[in-house]
Amino acid sequence: MLSAACRGIASVLRGARAPPPPPLPPPFLRRCLRATGSPSLAGRSERAEEPPRTFDPALLEFLVCPLSKKPLRYEASTNELINEELGIAYPIIDGIPNMIPQAARTTHQNKKQEETEQH
Repeated sequence: MLSAACRGIASVLRGARAPPPPPLPPPFLRRCLRATGSPSLAGRSERAEEPPRTFDPALLEFLVCPLSKKPLRYEASTNELINEELGIAYPIIDGIPNMIPQAARTTHQNKKQEETEQH
């Protein structure tokens, strides 16, 4: 009886097909991944070193400051997203904006305003 069960399992395994590939991401996400130069999952194992990812300014259409909900400005020289109104800058690390308010730094413009108000 056991050998019959083993033969049945073996025949099922021989005729088994590979699982279907995972579904493609939505078109918007595919465009963002292509624009940022993100490699496909298959290409990751083939590449020893990946070039550093850069921020895609097209994402500014969708990103806003988590505190004020206002649009942000991309500053390429410092690789940050700037909120002019609050005077804070969110760092971009490996092409990904760190939008956590505690990670933001105050900009020099904001410090100058504080000094002017104190005098």
